[in-house]
Amino acid sequence: MRALVCEAFGPIENLKVRDWQLPALKPNEVRLEVHAAGVNFPDGLMVQGKYQVKPAMPFVAGGECAGIIREVGESVKGFKVGDRVIAMPGLAAFAEVVNVDHKLLMPMPAELDFQQAAGFCITYATSYYAFKQRAQLKEGETLVVLGAAGGVGVTAIQLGKLMGARVIACASTDEKLAFCRDLGADETINYSRENLKDRIRELTDGKGADVIYDPVGGDFSEQAYRSIAWGGRYLVIGFAAGDIPSLPLNLPLLKAGDILGIYWGGWAARDPKANMQNFSELLGFVQQGRLQPLTTEVYDLSDFTRAFAAINERRAKGRVVLTMGQNQD
Repeated sequence: MRALVCEAFGPIENLKVRDWQLPALKPNEVRLEVHAAGVNFPDGLMVQGKYQVKPAMPFVAGGECAGIIREVGESVKGFKVGDRVIAMPGLAAFAEVVNVDHKLLMPMPAELDFQQAAGFCITYATSYYAFKQRAQLKEGETLVVLGAAGGVGVTAIQLGKLMGARVIACASTDEKLAFCRDLGADETINYSRENLKDRIRELTDGKGADVIYDPVGGDFSEQAYRSIAWGGRYLVIGFAAGDIPSLPLNLPLLKAGDILGIYWGGWAARDPKANMQNFSELLGFVQQGRLQPLTTEVYDLSDFTRAFAAINERRAKGRVVLTMGQNQD
């Protein structure tokens, strides 16, 4: 079978699409025919050796995918051959076939196609955990989303609105901000030509933002924090800008503000029951028609460099997925 293989840490362009031999199926695993796999910013960091997890070489990256079960291990319960599922293998999703522990599977709702389902887990789970468990976002609060047109930013807009927040979307171009308004953002800020701190203060009548969602880092983090409301919560999601900011600690002191790290994967491993409850609620939103997962960029596995470039160059609006050539219906 074809897989996207990392043979040594280095540039994404060094990855190779080549034949890959799967290990024998374990009793607790299913063999999944992958139809699509979500591409996430940490995937690029991992193959470059810049992520906190460094797999042994060689390895196949990719943390989430969707497909059809083709074989089940002898101890697997609740799933059967032919089931359409969403999977969170953590690694090895960028392949035509992957072995996955059955505890890392969820039934795929009929409301989703494979491309939507493939990009559902990591970004929506991250944002929901950030808002529900960490920030405890409340109806009527003001939520500021940096990098709002990107993969996680889109989920923050959608879930923020679903949870009753007033959402201010921040991005670098008017085109991206128009996209955010179409998703439901109440207000927008172009931080390439507007002062982020001043505009947030203006749009909140001087109060500031109750919750700030920051997957970008870099130069805008301090500006954003200086606009936070008394008792506000600042969510550290990641550093897509490349630079990890340094924040003067007198700012959270003066604002009685919180700085909350969002490491969904670490939390999910420590509290799998609560994590699965979150997924149950998210899938419920989909089935109720309250949440429509958005995939805007789709590439074949062989075109992986363009898929990663769309994310790393911050051009993507919404989720990016790789397809494996199977029928996507």
